[in-house]
Amino acid sequence: MVSQTFKNLVPLKKERITAALLTEFSTYPLKDAQVARIVKDAQIARGAFYKYFTDLNEAYDYIYHLALVDIHADLKPSSPQEILKATRAFITASLKSPYYDLLKLHLTVNELPLAFVDPNLSATRWVLATLSHQTLKEALNDPKNKELYLTRLEQSITQLELSDN
Repeated sequence: MVSQTFKNLVPLKKERITAALLTEFSTYPLKDAQVARIVKDAQIARGAFYKYFTDLNEAYDYIYHLALVDIHADLKPSSPQEILKATRAFITASLKSPYYDLLKLHLTVNELPLAFVDPNLSATRWVLATLSHQTLKEALNDPKNKELYLTRLEQSITQLELSDN
């Protein structure tokens, strides 16, 4: 969680730091990100960075959270059709978002594998989560073919619904 000091910054300074974070994490994978580039771009001292954020991971979490808020991500749809609808909405909003490059890097490089999925999910729910996640990766990595990926997800969901009945 970002520090209270950061939260209390004047808006212009906070925006400058946020823009520097977005530039860094949209350009470099988290493992290659550097505080030096962020502080130079934000025009702040290195010590100030650590006054606002514990480390690069916390700064990354902050900017990634802003991205999710920006695209209004509803990450807990309940039915297969809602998963399809949420995936489509996420892709559409992401492609228009200033956070697109950040989200693309997050899904293709920075994110850990789906190790944090609830182990108690049913097989069908696990498949739906995995397929929708893969669709997000492919569509953000290859936006020209997003409809192809979404159609494939829709067909997969239809097949799952048929096999469950």
